[in-house]
Amino acid sequence: MRAITGVWRWRHNPLRRRTDRLEAWVALAAALLIAGGATTAGCLAGRAADEALLGTVRIQHEQRHLVWATVDRLISRAPLDPDPETSSQRDAHRRVIARWTAWDRSRHLGPISTPRPVDPGDRFRIWTDERGRVVPRPMDAGTAGTHAVLAGLGSAAAVGGLIESGRRLIVWRLMVRRFRRWDQEWERAGQDWGRAGAGG
Repeated sequence: MRAITGVWRWRHNPLRRRTDRLEAWVALAAALLIAGGATTAGCLAGRAADEALLGTVRIQHEQRHLVWATVDRLISRAPLDPDPETSSQRDAHRRVIARWTAWDRSRHLGPISTPRPVDPGDRFRIWTDERGRVVPRPMDAGTAGTHAVLAGLGSAAAVGGLIESGRRLIVWRLMVRRFRRWDQEWERAGQDWGRAGAGG
């Protein structure tokens, strides 16, 4: 809005300089580009990220399976810690030797981290791939959507920042040109400009 009023204000002002009009037009063009270009870039980037992430979600849900694991034995207990927060965090992620049967019916035995404190014989669920290797849980559609929105917002902000940087660079160049012209005018006016009787 300020860019539009700037263009309108300088339109009929007798004191306007060419650089003033250029600066106002550059500000208006930058505002329009940010409103249109940055928004469009954000939408396109968000849509592309959403499609790619939903494809990843689909593949992960096809390739990862939830199976039951049974604790065979504890590898080690967490050492006593005077800080209750750190000790509870360690207890919540005990390493155990567990047995599980994979999606392809193959049997496995190996060390894994448990989501909660467990004892030998306890059962808990883990995610495995088709060969029975333990993997992280698959991404869900909600998480994918959140990442896509963040990608879109980041792209829009990046494009807007580039446009604003370009505008500032152009305005800086116009200011340098304006100062150079002022210096030239002062040199032309001479040392005794403004003195009584000068040039008379």
